[in-house]
Amino acid sequence: MQITRRHFLRNASAAAMAFGAVASPLGRAQVYSQDPTYGIDPFGQLVGDPAGILHLPRGFSYTILSRTGDTMSDGLITPSAPDGMAAFPVAGKNSHCILVRNHELDSLGNEVDAFSGNADKARAFTKGKAFDHYQNDMPVNGGTSNILYNLKTQKIERSHLSLIGTARNCAGGATPWGSWLTCEESLLNQQQGFGREHGFIFEVPSSADSLVDPVPLKDMGRFVHEAAAVDSQSGIIYLTEDFDHSLFYRFKPNAKEQLAFGGQLQALAITDWPGAITRNWNEDKTNPKAQHIEIGQSFNCHWQDLSDVQSPEGDLSLRGAAQGCAEFSRCEGVAFALRENGEREIFFAATGGGPKKIGQIWRYRPGPYEGTAREKEAPGQLTLMYETHDRSAMESCDNLAIAPWGDLIICEDSYSDSPDMVNYIRGMTPQGKIYTLAMNAHPDKGEFCGACFSPDGSTLFVNIQRPGFTLAITGPWGKLRNS
Repeated sequence: MQITRRHFLRNASAAAMAFGAVASPLGRAQVYSQDPTYGIDPFGQLVGDPAGILHLPRGFSYTILSRTGDTMSDGLITPSAPDGMAAFPVAGKNSHCILVRNHELDSLGNEVDAFSGNADKARAFTKGKAFDHYQNDMPVNGGTSNILYNLKTQKIERSHLSLIGTARNCAGGATPWGSWLTCEESLLNQQQGFGREHGFIFEVPSSADSLVDPVPLKDMGRFVHEAAAVDSQSGIIYLTEDFDHSLFYRFKPNAKEQLAFGGQLQALAITDWPGAITRNWNEDKTNPKAQHIEIGQSFNCHWQDLSDVQSPEGDLSLRGAAQGCAEFSRCEGVAFALRENGEREIFFAATGGGPKKIGQIWRYRPGPYEGTAREKEAPGQLTLMYETHDRSAMESCDNLAIAPWGDLIICEDSYSDSPDMVNYIRGMTPQGKIYTLAMNAHPDKGEFCGACFSPDGSTLFVNIQRPGFTLAITGPWGKLRNS
């Protein structure tokens, strides 16, 4: 999500609603009652949080790990707008994990930067490792921070800035080799006062203990990047784009685990439906490239090579659509799942899809020869897994993660001005059944983002972007594992 959507505090009546409206928002958390076909209820009623931050099922609790403005171990300030995030194991320390966390900032809004606006401090700290500067002054505020977290004590043991000078680091994805791919959701350039073009992906090792060299992975394309998911078997990386006419991309690296060596960027096309418009909008009914798609409907797919992927025009998705690639409405979260039977699945969210324009969840199943010369023999399949027609069931699905028991974790990112707007964390089973995990009760009503589980599966980490919390949720996750 772009930070300009919500950066203001709600009024006192909204605050009272978020804290005290047990009969309404908590009641609406019961998805099964709003969607009897696809909703289930593994937990029952959410329990109101006396602190007014996070409503959870009975038996669960949360800890606030950090807040925007906290001082980090490197002496810098925790930047605002935490967004996408992943948790990584620590070699030889099963009791610890490392979080790599995005900050969706671009120096254009009301932001908290790591240096308190002190240009001298920024220059002394970055020592030339800022990717870009705004108006030849401060480093661009976007980037990442790393956290070493003790799962037993529930305490941060170290925290530091790990990437700086990038713009609107929205989501991204963890790699099997222990790094975080942080994505710029931006096409900012010199015309807006920046020194360089933006719209790239950068790689941040989870083991980094200081600022990394900011190397844009340009063959992965210049567009409004949202998230990334790596197929651990093939090494192919699937990418989403937060744009009204977005494509679904994959990147075939020249060398596995060596993304700086380049590769081929492609976009998905639906076989026998060139230029498919998949969003199920009512106004598309007369569009010859659109057709209504039912939940559970599947399509064979192929992939189109894309050229000039670093174009300064920022028109990659429009050119891809002209080649016959499928169009989606605002692709955001993406997550890879490897099932016990060896089957691979990639889920992605189309935040603006559906007749109500409040969200679709898609699944792509790669074929056995995915990415090879033989893939036409057994093409990958695209399936519409869920489409919400009721805000109470799911609204504005954004960041995604795979839970240890195989379900999809869905962060809601609604920015509706409706007074009863509430953001939830939802779950979805592999069969497409939807349930509720948590509700944001804070009066700012910020989006959930960055959901990820600790390597041992004991803790769900998540960010609330505004006012800027990083949370750790613990509880009887085994109830879902065994259900």
